[in-house]
Amino acid sequence: MNKIALDLGIVQIYWYSIFILIAVFVSATIIYKEMKKQGITNEQFTDLLFNTVVFGIIGARLYYVVFNLNYYLSNPIEILEIWQGGLAIHGGIIFGLIYVYFFSKKRNLNTLKILDMMVVGVILGQAIGRWGNFFNQEAFGSVSSYQMLKQEMIPAFIIKGMKIFGVYYEPTFYYESLWDLNGFIILCLLRNRKNIKVGQLTGFYFLWYSVGRFYIESLRLDSLVLYNFKIAQIASIILGIVGVILIIKDKVFKDKKAILYHPKETTYVEET
Repeated sequence: MNKIALDLGIVQIYWYSIFILIAVFVSATIIYKEMKKQGITNEQFTDLLFNTVVFGIIGARLYYVVFNLNYYLSNPIEILEIWQGGLAIHGGIIFGLIYVYFFSKKRNLNTLKILDMMVVGVILGQAIGRWGNFFNQEAFGSVSSYQMLKQEMIPAFIIKGMKIFGVYYEPTFYYESLWDLNGFIILCLLRNRKNIKVGQLTGFYFLWYSVGRFYIESLRLDSLVLYNFKIAQIASIILGIVGVILIIKDKVFKDKKAILYHPKETTYVEET
């Protein structure tokens, strides 16, 4: 499979980059509509979007490089070649959360309310971004066969793309994309519930993504590993626990000064 979507000689455009850009655009559109409804200004949205994306990409790359440090110390120039793949979503989440926290504090906004507005778009962006892995032929699982993949009702073009050096592999990128897509649908439904509390959408996102990622990571052959432990599974456990806390905690977050909307006009409910 050709990783390059368009070869202009001096400049080459990779499918991986295209899907990342599509993911950012779709995610940003969904987030913008929700933030507009909740009273976030265009200037605030632009600041938040641009810097969160930048911090997220830097974090995703650094996370991946750190856990492949020996290779990148020998090939330092490749650290910048993100179009070749190598963006770890947990690193992006960590750095993105850090920026959102400081953004919220600087503007006297409620961090969890901001995250609640973002996670619906983020998980759909993740579902789209995974298709960049397909064209890079990465994020795959164990050796399989054409018949086994066909029995799983995997589309023929995906099965064809998962034939790498004459061997078929499980398309774990596809499993995760579908899992994220289902998470997006559920989050959309939850967001419209009148009794949803601040932080619960974020908590569900953390929990849903972590459960799926933990299982899917057990199938992958190209995971980041530390002392025989898969890093993504460790991160998923931690993130999942945080998600449960946000969902069940009686008083998730309270900040009287951070009012982004009029209570009668929103689906979010303050704790009392």
